[in-house]
Amino acid sequence: MNKLQIRTLEQYYEKYAQSVSDPEAFWEDVANEFRWMKRWDKVLEWNFTEPSIRWFKGATLNITENMLDRHVSIRGDKQALIWEPNDPHGKTVSYSYSELLDAVCVFANTLKSQGVKKGDRVCIYMPMIPELAIAVMACARIGAIHSVVFAGFSANALADRIEDAQAKLIITADGLNRGAKQIPLKRVVDEALEHVSCVERVIVFDCLGWQPAMKTGRDIWWQDAVEGESKVCEAEPMDAEDPLFILYTSGSTGKPKGVVHTCGGYMVYTAYSFLNVYQYEEKDVFWCTADIGWITGHSYIVYGPLLCGATTVMFEGIPTYPDAGRFWEVIDKYGVNQFLTAPTAIRSLMAFGEDHVLSYSLNSLKIIGTVGEPINEEAWNWYHLHVGKGRCPVVDNWWQTETGGIMISGIGDISPLKPTFAGYPLPGIQPVLLNQEGREIEGADEEGYLCVKFPWPSILRTTYGDHERCRVTYFSHYDGYYFTGDGAKRDENGMYRIIGRVDDVINVSGHRFGTAEIENAINMSNLVIESAVVGYPHPVKGQSIYAFVVCEQEVPEDKQIQARGEIVETVVAEIGKIAVPEKIQFVSGLPKTRSGKIMRRILRKIAEGDTSNLGDTSTLLDPFVVDEIVENAL
Repeated sequence: MNKLQIRTLEQYYEKYAQSVSDPEAFWEDVANEFRWMKRWDKVLEWNFTEPSIRWFKGATLNITENMLDRHVSIRGDKQALIWEPNDPHGKTVSYSYSELLDAVCVFANTLKSQGVKKGDRVCIYMPMIPELAIAVMACARIGAIHSVVFAGFSANALADRIEDAQAKLIITADGLNRGAKQIPLKRVVDEALEHVSCVERVIVFDCLGWQPAMKTGRDIWWQDAVEGESKVCEAEPMDAEDPLFILYTSGSTGKPKGVVHTCGGYMVYTAYSFLNVYQYEEKDVFWCTADIGWITGHSYIVYGPLLCGATTVMFEGIPTYPDAGRFWEVIDKYGVNQFLTAPTAIRSLMAFGEDHVLSYSLNSLKIIGTVGEPINEEAWNWYHLHVGKGRCPVVDNWWQTETGGIMISGIGDISPLKPTFAGYPLPGIQPVLLNQEGREIEGADEEGYLCVKFPWPSILRTTYGDHERCRVTYFSHYDGYYFTGDGAKRDENGMYRIIGRVDDVINVSGHRFGTAEIENAINMSNLVIESAVVGYPHPVKGQSIYAFVVCEQEVPEDKQIQARGEIVETVVAEIGKIAVPEKIQFVSGLPKTRSGKIMRRILRKIAEGDTSNLGDTSTLLDPFVVDEIVENAL
């Protein structure tokens, strides 16, 4: 794999030029470094009209052979996975590559014994424990399609995702640890399953020693299910374009969409991007603090690092428990060399001061990264100075659930550093800035809509069960381009700065929510007739949610706290705490055009406190409603 690594800026320019002039030859060279059961007949077939994208057509492989089997003969005793528990005094668990292969094969055989076959969907709703990663790989081993759902989503949100994927089996735990809290997961699963009928089996890992209700004939303890299963499980041959997993993400409609990634292209790209962005070397220890419930955890805790034979750290806890030095303690404990976290975490830790950082040496660090949202300059400088000690490059990763892997970023210590700028496109990525008419914007210091004009191996292939939604969301805005939904700026050196979303998506702590999904949840409250939500700047989260709510009856001032509480409870029940609005303003109406469209631009300015230039409101259905909203803004 190391022959794929870019070592100098000159080499980056050379590789990038090759990848643009002959993308198929470039990616074929990368793909040759992996183990294929059958080689491809054709590297790429594509169009962005349908869209239809097929990489490594005709090839067969199994991604877990490339993550585990091929490493065992040369690094079988090397640590593959290190698990750090929520409790700093708890017992660390680690797996060598040989041990991890055994564990994955045992659970893969377990899934087969429970009736799971190639192509079946398996929903995973688990704590950040090693068994979550093992379950993911076990599904891939037998060709089952995994759908990991973040264990902070509510029963209703979980049920929606189970139903959409028509999952046959669920893997969960009795509960989970998160800081000082313990959260019952099995209870949430039971509630979700009251609304769906496709699930035949539930496997429950005993994480906390609780004794949840177990439904006879449906539920089985993990520890009982794996008993007697063999450590040998032949890897299922998978077509390069067979689905590997579904991951649900919010969009511009109320229903979450299941982004589908496939086996071959996702494998090639996640490994290549990990190896180069983080300049991984054989003895390094890599730590990504994300949850595997999100795409970052998929690509840069499990798949990318293990494909490269890396040692990857998995963390159960949170950055501030038992104190704000926890991240730095773990880095020193394991000698972490590359560290990846979210700007939200950095900003929250900044609030605790420097003492918690200065108590640790952090001498092992070589590269520090950020992911999930654009990082502001103050947080970038704090991170670079206090965590990176002024010597570690900050690689600011821009990518999406839909892209599968990092698209624009600094490349280790090779590329120049510029706070707030993500950096250069990785080889094989061809970004463009478009104006509103869809024409490419040339030159420096220009802003536009960020699009991509050529496919890369890990691009999404479809949205599960609804290909038209994939086409409309990502490929219909500008003919011949993948539309990211982000605005961006390009400087004189070709570096990109991501400005933020240009569609109806709010990015809270790096987690994307469609406005429609949150509005649908708010509207489920018996009090509410209609609502509109927008994002507004937040010093820690990046963005917070501001809700404008129309109720059936006017809510008196002395009843507003109670009414807000009821609305919050509804959102928690429908989606989860991560989607709760920070501000809820009761209004008599919403600013709408005469055709009924809500003018979110106006609401966004009000939420941001920028009411000096709301534009011409005289053409609205009821112009006076804007004055009322401004006067009572929170």
